[in-house]
Amino acid sequence: QVQLVESGGGLVQPGGSLRLSCKASGFTFKYYTFDWYRQAPGREREFVARVWERDPTPLYADSVKDRFIASRDDEKNATYLQLNNLQPEDTAMYYCHRPTGKYWGQGTQVTVTS
Repeated sequence: QVQLVESGGGLVQPGGSLRLSCKASGFTFKYYTFDWYRQAPGREREFVARVWERDPTPLYADSVKDRFIASRDDEKNATYLQLNNLQPEDTAMYYCHRPTGKYWGQGTQVTVTS
């Protein structure tokens, strides 16, 4: 059984940082690509970043490319998303996703406000 569990969200001021984690279980982690998505209330779920199973260079949405850093640690069965210079428009539920099988985590909330 595939399980993805996000953590690390919280409430921060503009310019602040958070580090999100996605811990996976139920499969051999290193063989899979993982994505990060986000969804704000009333808006469609939006692609944020992708960490490939073998390519060391992550793929980012243009809106976050200069601020967010995606990574993975196959020995820990985890993928991470470092959120830097957060802005109010980054406020959303952030989700971990495994494209193969279309599995999703439950999400972790990021709120950016003064």
